[in-house]
Amino acid sequence: MNKLWTKIHSFLHKYEPPGWVLTVLFIVLILRIPSFFEPYYYGDEMVYLTLGQGIRQGIPLYSGLYDNKPPLIYILAAISGNLFWFKAILAFWALATTIIFWKLSEALFPKRQNLHKVATLVFALSTTIPLFEGNIVNAELFIIGPTMLAFLLLLSKNLSPKNLIISGFLFSISALFKIPAIFDIPVIIFYWILTSNLQKEKLKEVFKNSLYLATGFAVPIALTFIWYLARGAFKEYFVAAYLQNIGYLSSFRPGDIQKTFLVRNGPLLVRAVVVAIGIVILYLKRNKISKHFVFISLWLIFSLFAATLSERPYPHYLIQVIPAVSLFFAILFTDKTIEQSLTVIPLALFFFVPVYFKFYYYPSVPYYLRFINFSLGKINQAQYFNQFDGNTIRNYKIAKFLLMSSKKEEKIFVWGDSPVIYALTRKLPPVKYVAAYHIVDYSSTKSLAIELSTKNPAFIILLPDAPAFPEVFQVLKNNRYILIETIDRAQIWKLAPGSTTQR
Repeated sequence: MNKLWTKIHSFLHKYEPPGWVLTVLFIVLILRIPSFFEPYYYGDEMVYLTLGQGIRQGIPLYSGLYDNKPPLIYILAAISGNLFWFKAILAFWALATTIIFWKLSEALFPKRQNLHKVATLVFALSTTIPLFEGNIVNAELFIIGPTMLAFLLLLSKNLSPKNLIISGFLFSISALFKIPAIFDIPVIIFYWILTSNLQKEKLKEVFKNSLYLATGFAVPIALTFIWYLARGAFKEYFVAAYLQNIGYLSSFRPGDIQKTFLVRNGPLLVRAVVVAIGIVILYLKRNKISKHFVFISLWLIFSLFAATLSERPYPHYLIQVIPAVSLFFAILFTDKTIEQSLTVIPLALFFFVPVYFKFYYYPSVPYYLRFINFSLGKINQAQYFNQFDGNTIRNYKIAKFLLMSSKKEEKIFVWGDSPVIYALTRKLPPVKYVAAYHIVDYSSTKSLAIELSTKNPAFIILLPDAPAFPEVFQVLKNNRYILIETIDRAQIWKLAPGSTTQR
């Protein structure tokens, strides 16, 4: 018994975070408190919660309810059940991710505590505050944890088959949150190649290690294929989570759809060339810079490529780049070698990307001041909620009305980009799409009208800011819907008594 206690005590002493790490974790937790009081308003979170509710009700993803990400984010939403617990899961994940990043910084820079402190603080703050949407439950925040844990294994442990397969498994977990995570895998492979000096025997070792890595990566994804094949939804899963993400790359430039492949994907190919040039430069300079500088540089250029795949200017895409950027900032502020100056190059590339692609950003100070005013009673809940989105109170009113006017098992259909109403009521649509932009992108209003006519949801809600849907009025007329309420210009139509609705 004494020997067991000694081993446990030794383990805890070895891995117990120092005081400054605990302080950073405490800061992260404090900064995340306002997120627990946010209203239901953010589109992606609402889609996740709606699909999560579908999972809880036994509706299969992709064939029964649609979105274009792999399944893990929806499974987490199903586990959470509501927004508060979704945010709570994210908070604990953020704490774990911060610890992993600290350990990775230690593995890359042994006995450089000042560098660890700067890097960990920059990482923790950047992935927490609203600047890059750190307060929102986005897949990117879940990607970076398993990815960094894989890098930690690959950089600090022996490259045994077991460690390689486990690392591949972790990369796969990241990809099952969001596909761009796969661009972190070439980081370690090119790191092995560049540091091998292209020696034949070492390249053979790289090839063998890459096969083990690929095996570990393939297993979880193959298991999802088997699962959805057994559920009769393999085609829908493969198309939605994988194939449609290819089209997603150019869909932010809809005017280019009719152009040739090279013209349409020219900007993407240019960025791929930039990545290739970066790899060549690192190879040529590999004997003049440290191995960890090579690794972090590769990490930055590949994660920037992943963040700009679709050219969409959403700030949470940049979260995938934050770990490498944090390490470069730490080198800049604590190093006293030539590499301190060299960090200016990758950091300049990082700052260039959001400026060139005109990324959005969210001010952090107003976010916290707003919460302080709310917590001190200077503004009421309605004022607080409406500062997130002007339609928030309207959506809450609609949800309250529907909960009071409908039976638990009844379905509703909301026309407009407001899955928040589904999430608030925990009711599902009779069709697979939960947002108007899904229908516009992947179906048609004509097909939707036919489906609504067949399935007759108990309520149809028409939001005033929704895209044009002229066919819906014929559905309302033919299927005997009655306008029973108007809330802030949103129309709520109810199926007339005696009409048949599918549940």
